[in-house]
Amino acid sequence: MTSSNTAFLRTSGRQFVDETGAAVRLRGVAVGGWLNMENFITGYSGNESLMRATVREILGDERYELFFERLLSSFFAEGDAKFLAEIGMNCVRFPVNYRHFEDDDKPFVFKEDGFRHLDRAIEACARHGIYSVVDLHALPGSQNHHWHSDNPTHRPAFFDHPHFQDRVVAMWERIADHYKDNPWVAGYNPINEPADESRKVVGPFYTRLVEAIRAVDPRHTLFLDGNTYSTEFDVFDAEWDNTVYVCHDYAAPGMGNGGDYPGVTDGKYYDKAALEAKYLQRTEYTRRTGTPVWVGEFAPIYTGDERKDAMRRQVLEDQLEIYRRDEASWSSWMYKDLGRQGVINVRPDSPYMKRFGDFVAKKNRLGADNWGSDGNGIIEVTKPFQDMIAREFPTFDPYPWGRFDWVRTLILNIAVAQPLAYEYAELFRGLGDDELVALAESFAIENCEVRTSLVEQLKAG
Repeated sequence: MTSSNTAFLRTSGRQFVDETGAAVRLRGVAVGGWLNMENFITGYSGNESLMRATVREILGDERYELFFERLLSSFFAEGDAKFLAEIGMNCVRFPVNYRHFEDDDKPFVFKEDGFRHLDRAIEACARHGIYSVVDLHALPGSQNHHWHSDNPTHRPAFFDHPHFQDRVVAMWERIADHYKDNPWVAGYNPINEPADESRKVVGPFYTRLVEAIRAVDPRHTLFLDGNTYSTEFDVFDAEWDNTVYVCHDYAAPGMGNGGDYPGVTDGKYYDKAALEAKYLQRTEYTRRTGTPVWVGEFAPIYTGDERKDAMRRQVLEDQLEIYRRDEASWSSWMYKDLGRQGVINVRPDSPYMKRFGDFVAKKNRLGADNWGSDGNGIIEVTKPFQDMIAREFPTFDPYPWGRFDWVRTLILNIAVAQPLAYEYAELFRGLGDDELVALAESFAIENCEVRTSLVEQLKAG
């Protein structure tokens, strides 16, 4: 979609501006769990490609396509764009899995149909005056260690194999060519949360990728995530025009093992001053380069415990006030889910939750999801193993997040989560077409409930 009445955004110093020079502060959400599916968002277990493969095995190709086509159509539609405009959002970040554009068994064969749902969403947002950011959230080989890059292991193979890197360059050349004349696309977020332990590959690759995109599309803003999950920026060996260096600003007291706020989490005291100090640390590179701040992801995880959630709403309030005072742009993680973090939640009495609610409860009890879990699961099982690793390997501190995360990823998020993927798929067995459609349409906005307190906070942000 193009429009002569809409100006391309670009950076000007520390601001975004349109072609008239008017400043634009981007405030919005990410539509996680849609074109890049995540286990805690839609209730499955493990990584997306494993989930899709196991469900396809149960349903067969035709009924698999029926369910997922209806799910993608329902999850984000015209009503969602209208709702986001009504609550004051002017930008949506769309995370996408590379598998929509390319199959592993046919590398470099681009699937034009992969644009179909993304185009539909971008056009719906444009009709309601909302810009879009296209975010490649999962890359071939996986660019980080965890489930959200559709990683079935705990190693980011993307940085080890030039083949994967070549595919991403070619992919982005096609994406940039497709959107180069669309002013409602605010820009491109080419790599979500890279994690290059060597710190030798990601910087030169960014240089190559930026040059390739700019050769096709010189107008759109580039949103470049820092290394180590968008927290480190020393990997950049060049500064580019019309470029944003994206920080992700998750606050420890708002995470799965977060403590009281104000109070202590993981042995450190957190209050608003501590949140601001961390924000200033994460945005230091943007200040040094005189570029706009865009907090590409942030926001607490909610627990269902009113006392804890009240503190987490205060974490959000304090973060939004810091961003507002600094005139920072932001994109909250995230828009819609089963109730852990979204602005919109699937209702507990929906067909989907009636079918999968007990499974989700089991998954949570076992700690199979990384996001929102304290990393213990059944502690009488996990703690002895954690203690053994700590005792036998006292200096072991693996990249990126240390021993505890390394162990829980292997035990819970892989060894426990992957068998659960087959159990999730079995719950589709014997369902009729109408039942599959009802499950998928549980995610439609008219069948969901709004987290009103969160909406009011974001509106004021």
